[in-house]
Amino acid sequence: MSETVKLKFSTKRIKIIFTLSLVCAALSFLWAVMVFFFNIYDLSYFLITVSLLFVTAALLSKKGFPGFARILFILLFNISISYVSSYLGKGASVEFFLMFAVGVPFIIFSHNRDKIKIFIFSLVPILFWLLLFLTDFNLFVDVKLKNALKVRNIVYYFSITIGLLLVVFQLIFYSYGNARINKQAHSKKQKAIDASNAKSQFLSTMSHEIRTPLNAVIGLSHILGDNNPRKDQVQNIEALNYSGKILLNLLNNVLDFSKMESTNIELDNIPVNLYEAIKQIKKVHEASCFKKGLTMNLEIDKEIPIVWLDIVRFNQVINNLVANAIKFTEKGSITLKIKNINQTKKTINLLTEIIDTGIGIPKDKQETIWEAFTQASSQTNRLYGGTGLGLPIVKSIVKAMGAKVKIDSNLNKGSRFYFEITLKKASDKELEKTNKKKAYNFKGKKALLVEDNDFNVLVGKQILEKVNLQVQIARDGLTAVNLAKETHFDIILMDIQMPIMDGYTASKEIRKFNSKTPILALSASVFMKAKDKIKECGMNGFIYKPFDPDDLLNQIQEVTTIH
Repeated sequence: MSETVKLKFSTKRIKIIFTLSLVCAALSFLWAVMVFFFNIYDLSYFLITVSLLFVTAALLSKKGFPGFARILFILLFNISISYVSSYLGKGASVEFFLMFAVGVPFIIFSHNRDKIKIFIFSLVPILFWLLLFLTDFNLFVDVKLKNALKVRNIVYYFSITIGLLLVVFQLIFYSYGNARINKQAHSKKQKAIDASNAKSQFLSTMSHEIRTPLNAVIGLSHILGDNNPRKDQVQNIEALNYSGKILLNLLNNVLDFSKMESTNIELDNIPVNLYEAIKQIKKVHEASCFKKGLTMNLEIDKEIPIVWLDIVRFNQVINNLVANAIKFTEKGSITLKIKNINQTKKTINLLTEIIDTGIGIPKDKQETIWEAFTQASSQTNRLYGGTGLGLPIVKSIVKAMGAKVKIDSNLNKGSRFYFEITLKKASDKELEKTNKKKAYNFKGKKALLVEDNDFNVLVGKQILEKVNLQVQIARDGLTAVNLAKETHFDIILMDIQMPIMDGYTASKEIRKFNSKTPILALSASVFMKAKDKIKECGMNGFIYKPFDPDDLLNQIQEVTTIH
């Protein structure tokens, strides 16, 4: 069978045409035998011919001509019923089959493509019935049968029985087909669930394995920067910290895309001074522009008020778009604009634009670049690299903010990405409250740090001891359980993936004899399943790796104050 036929006709529809044709061939042959027994030879020969034609229709459907086969089937079905009805008269009730014939087109034609054919061929049996009625059932022949009443009575019961058998056959055929389709759908659904779980497990493991050393890189560079380094060391420390954050951003893009496939993005809006925040973004990207000889321009309205905004997600959008602009621009400039286009007492409309003088994007590719793992061309991918996830993530975040990111671009003339968002205004007091730097002092309090990675132990211990926490180390979950039995701790920081006993199991064991001491999970997994499992094990919260020192200390203060 040709590929075109396979595309146009499903295997199920071809099977229906084939099976119905063979069933009708068998029934026609039975009719032929019965009427031959009553010496109605002409009708018997006609039905034998019809039976052979039904077999032909079945073979045509299998040989790659289902379109022709189904039309032949419907015409044969209607003509044969009308001919037999005309021969035997109204008393035989053979026209009962015409009711079945009305529904046949719905079975063998596609509901999407063949609506007109369904309508036309459903009218055919109605037309034949009207013609039979108007001709007093003498449409094809006008023959006086011997023993007509006896023949008609037998044929009547035979026609009713065959009609019911056809209906039962149809019900059984469809029930069996639907049951098999449901079974296949369930099997495919289960395979999809298993594949999704495998993907989540893989990403969770990779997240942990990559974030753990990243925690050391970012954490140690942060500590080195806080310990009054020499002037000749500052640049190297900043480069180390920046490289770690770039790698973390790449990892977050992959994980964010995985999450965005199945869940909606939840925004965490806080009071933000957008002017100050955007200046930091410029500092991050100026070095990359300088290396390529590009000019980095920042045009932001200084009069923009304090606004409620998820600055982390907003920065992710700007960073991805600016990084893309730098990547695809060899000379000229990168311009980041944020303009106040309208405001009320409570809200403000901001237009954000990222403009470059780079290679541009062809018109026919300006829709596909928003698809995951897609770039404008394979040559672009070879020359510039990248995962192809930056723009899909930008699109998802901007959509969560209630807007749509758009593009104006011409090949070799540059690109302009822009979007308009509406934000609620915040007050200076709300900003001060958010930005107020907390002074931490945990003098006299004990912390148990459960961590198997030496670098993370080094980073975590230095951060905790700097705020006067007495730190004890456990390298696995079992050791943590034993230490928690022997010593009172004010806080337990529990890594999740460890040898001997993992963090989940260790937390459950600790909760059997200690329900008060707060336990914070140090998790490199960003998936909801991990968060749900953390709660189930009796932990009081979680901190992502690599962790921000202030975030870590803030959470420790919150849970220790509550408990």
